[in-house]
Amino acid sequence: MTERLEYRALNDQAYAAIKQELMSGRFAPRQILVLRALAEAYGISTTPIREALQRLVGEGLLEMLPNRSIAVPDWNPVKFIELFRIRCELEGLAAEMAAGFTTPALLAQLAEFVGAIDTALAENRHGDYVALNQRFHFAIYHTARSPRLLRIIENLWGEVGVYMNELFANADFGGTANDAHRAILSRLREGDAAGVRAAMVHDISLAADAMLPRICELAGGGSNLALMQTTRTQA
Repeated sequence: MTERLEYRALNDQAYAAIKQELMSGRFAPRQILVLRALAEAYGISTTPIREALQRLVGEGLLEMLPNRSIAVPDWNPVKFIELFRIRCELEGLAAEMAAGFTTPALLAQLAEFVGAIDTALAENRHGDYVALNQRFHFAIYHTARSPRLLRIIENLWGEVGVYMNELFANADFGGTANDAHRAILSRLREGDAAGVRAAMVHDISLAADAMLPRICELAGGGSNLALMQTTRTQA
């Protein structure tokens, strides 16, 4: 019985690790996930990796190709727009809920993230920005005290994380990338729940505007103006 419990825990750990890699943009669209390579990277056998990948396929975060390979889904601007709209609603809600549970420790942590993001941007460490941005957001979402909402948001990030590395395809994004974080932090300090929600939606919208032209291009459709306008008219 003990061995079986440990085996299950290993499957869960593999699932959590791969999902986190998806959320943080460590994998790219169209990338084939190779069992042996992942097993070697995590220092475990291929069996828990296989089961973790199948679980992620079932959740829609990965896809099974006709040759039975498992891959990160391809670039998809329409899917990105759908995820953007859902994120605005659910992450805005989580931020609004978090405003009621804000503590000095959380505010200090978020202020540290903002400072670290400023440094990363100044040094053009875009990968660090992506990681710090995720930590900033999820520090707030955890504070909302809604485990079900948190799980849904994690799944959304599991789908959208692969796009995050395109944030800086827009050369202008870096200059304002941290302004929305400051606005979120300011509204949290004031206890302004509605203001926090609005600032979070604004932050997500700015990022979507920065990424979408590049996503359209990578998907083979060029810069689709109608799709880009959707991020503003349907948010």
